[in-house]
Amino acid sequence: MTHVLLIAGARPQAAVLKASLEKFRAAGATVELAGLFAPDDIDPGLELTRLRSLTEAAAERGRMFEKRVAKLSAPRRVWASAERDRQVRGSGRRAHVLVALDATAVYTVWRLAQLNRRAHAVFGIAPALKAVEDRRERPLHYAVRAVTRSVPTPATAARTTKRAARRVAGGALRRASSPAVLRTSVGAKSWRGAVVAPKVPDRLRAKLARRVSLSMSEGGRKAGATLVLKDAARLTADRALRADLLAEAARADLERGHDDAALRRSAYEAALATADRWYAKGDAKKAAASLSSALTLAFPRAVHFDSLTSPLAEDPVGYLAPFRASTAFQAMTASRGRAVPAAAPPAGRPLRLLVTTYSNANFLQSIRDRYADHPGVEIRFLEVKEDETLRPLARGAQRMMEYALGGAATLGERAEKALRPHLDWADTVFVDWCTNAAALFTLVDPGTTRIVVRLHSYEAFTLWPHLMDLDRVDDLVFVGDHLRDLVADCLPRLREPGAPALHVIANAMDLERFRQEKTGGDTRFTVGLIGAGVVAKDPRWAVEVLRLLREHDERYRLVVIGDGLDRKASAAARAYDDLLRRDLAALEPTGAVQLLGRTEDVPGALTGIGVILSSSVRESFHCGLVEGAASGALPVVRDWPFFAGKEHGARTLFPADWVVASPREAADRVLALTATEETWRKASADAAEHALTTWDWPVISPGFDRLLLED
Repeated sequence: MTHVLLIAGARPQAAVLKASLEKFRAAGATVELAGLFAPDDIDPGLELTRLRSLTEAAAERGRMFEKRVAKLSAPRRVWASAERDRQVRGSGRRAHVLVALDATAVYTVWRLAQLNRRAHAVFGIAPALKAVEDRRERPLHYAVRAVTRSVPTPATAARTTKRAARRVAGGALRRASSPAVLRTSVGAKSWRGAVVAPKVPDRLRAKLARRVSLSMSEGGRKAGATLVLKDAARLTADRALRADLLAEAARADLERGHDDAALRRSAYEAALATADRWYAKGDAKKAAASLSSALTLAFPRAVHFDSLTSPLAEDPVGYLAPFRASTAFQAMTASRGRAVPAAAPPAGRPLRLLVTTYSNANFLQSIRDRYADHPGVEIRFLEVKEDETLRPLARGAQRMMEYALGGAATLGERAEKALRPHLDWADTVFVDWCTNAAALFTLVDPGTTRIVVRLHSYEAFTLWPHLMDLDRVDDLVFVGDHLRDLVADCLPRLREPGAPALHVIANAMDLERFRQEKTGGDTRFTVGLIGAGVVAKDPRWAVEVLRLLREHDERYRLVVIGDGLDRKASAAARAYDDLLRRDLAALEPTGAVQLLGRTEDVPGALTGIGVILSSSVRESFHCGLVEGAASGALPVVRDWPFFAGKEHGARTLFPADWVVASPREAADRVLALTATEETWRKASADAAEHALTTWDWPVISPGFDRLLLED
């Protein structure tokens, strides 16, 4: 009987595989299948003699092997997995016909044929069936051939012996540098010494450092895992490899919930230098990869979002100075311009308004409703993330960088084809959030279409504003003066002639619906916090205010509306949440804290709240606070630390008496204005009146009319 081994570089088509198996069985052959597919991808009803998933086999060998194989080209990825698998090697030695089902499997079949010279090695089902038929018709010929080709060629045997020796040595290295060994102080010290040993070639030092770092991390020595990569980088002469090691060290540091700011800055400066060298050589793809590495190191979530401080907020000019000095970054952010300026609003027909965003339409409903009913506007809404054509284009930040550097021409062509129908229809495009959609819409020349982008707060601490072509933006809208100031410091182009017009317009909020009667006799003693799902909300500050209040009167309690912190966000977020949970554990059992969670009826939840807090370190506007004030709760606003002491911030956005500098000041304001029912009702009524007459949608909406409808 003829034995056939099928090798697949990807999941084979079910119908083709089934038909092929029937033909092989009809020819009297048994069939085995191995390849890069999941076991569930193959129908068990096919009744193969043997099935082997190389994807599953790679996973069984561990994460290091998977990572190493993933870096290889597709054909070598198949062979690397097959070569290490005893079952596939055995099947390859026994097979009479070796068959590559696709192009990526050809290399593996060729390598197996070097070890089994008796077998036919073919590409495709038709040649395989022909080989099976030929063997059946000429059995004597193939019996003689089997005897004469019973051993591999000398070259193959030598190569296999060397490879086996390397595998034995590699296995010994892995065992000697395992997490169990590096968990010990002796093992860690010994291997750190090996990494920094003199006269070690750069590539070998880097490979060793990565192996030791991974084992240290898995062994619980996370600080050591960072240090060993940093040490290796210091001794590496190859500048590109040194940049890679520094980046890996900085990321390892962040993953353990720590931020060595000097290390991270060294890492992104090295990445920028690498980007500059690649750009000078005309390699846009590699320059973009290095720029992407630098930007992700400069804007990690753990540093700007899961921390109570931000180096960007403290000194935006100094923090971004290395980027402004980079020739590659300068080229990436250089204006690509537009052929013609935006046209004036049309006369004689409604303005065609396209409202678009990527993933977050939370602040758009009032705007959409207003212009849906406006006789002078024809409105459309586009959610980029839900558009099958636009979504993959908007997600590719690194490809956008490559395109800006003169590469990835197909990205520009695809973006032009996908966006042009929208741009041809619209007179004005309003892009909410300065993220993916803003970068995508400015990737192409908008022609006479006016582009308006609104930036909230989050975006200022990301790479996205730097990917937006500002010369293709006509108007940039902020929800607060303090955000306008910060972003202008980050993007100096905004202060130059010909920059987009800058506007400050508050968020669209329907505040009237929050005016409901307060319930309960002790409402004035209930302190509310809307939203505590990110570290920037700093709910521990609110807990400290509560402690101070309860020292005076135990009737005070804290009600938190909204989801809790996302512990999966980062190690820094988990560390903060651990402290918060410890705080709450002492207060919840006494009824001092109530966690309501997410609710669709925020106005209803606010009827039981008499004081509303803004405990955040950073806000663009803080709608939850204003909604609480409109409901008749006494507002107490922390002087947001990211902007405290600057020209604009919480103290210029809100009435001065609302804003406090510390938990002690917050507690004093609450105690003074909730001392009696009458005092509290008067203060909260004044606050509600201010909120409604300053920020309610009928007050704010004319600003949007002027922005969108007037010339």
